[in-house]
Amino acid sequence: MTLSKLDNLVKIGQLNKEPGTQAEFNGLITSGRNRLEDSQNITNSLESRFDLAYNAAHAFCLGVLRWHGYRANHRYTVFQCLPHTLVLNESTWRVLAKAQAHRNIAEYEIYLEVDEQLLVDLITAAKRVYFAAIALGPVLED
Repeated sequence: MTLSKLDNLVKIGQLNKEPGTQAEFNGLITSGRNRLEDSQNITNSLESRFDLAYNAAHAFCLGVLRWHGYRANHRYTVFQCLPHTLVLNESTWRVLAKAQAHRNIAEYEIYLEVDEQLLVDLITAAKRVYFAAIALGPVLED
C-alpha cells in the first residue's frame, strides 16, 4: 500500500487527513453488508440491485479509507484510492470504476442501462473489498 499517494491527494484537496473511529468503520461495514445482501435478492429490479451493490461497495471502500485516517471530498475519490488502501487485484478496482461511471450516468443523465454481467462483477468486487476490509482488523485510534 502506498499511503504517500494519499498524502499527495491531501495536498491537492481531494482528501482530508482525519482519524477514523471503530464505530464509524463498523457502521460503514454493516451498512455495506446489508446493502450487498439486498443486492442479491432477485425479486428486486436490476436497477435497484445495481444501486444497492454500488452503494455497498462504496460503503466498504469508504470504511477502508476511514480506517487509514482519510476522508474523501468526492464520491469517486473513494474508489480511486482503493489501489492505495487495500491489496486487491486490478480487476476489482476497474469494475468499481466502471460502476462509478454507470452510477454517474444514472444520477446526472437519468439513464441507467445495467447488464446482468456488470451486476455480477460488481457484487463480486464488493465482496472482495468487504473481506479485505474486515481483514484489516481494529481501527487504530489515538
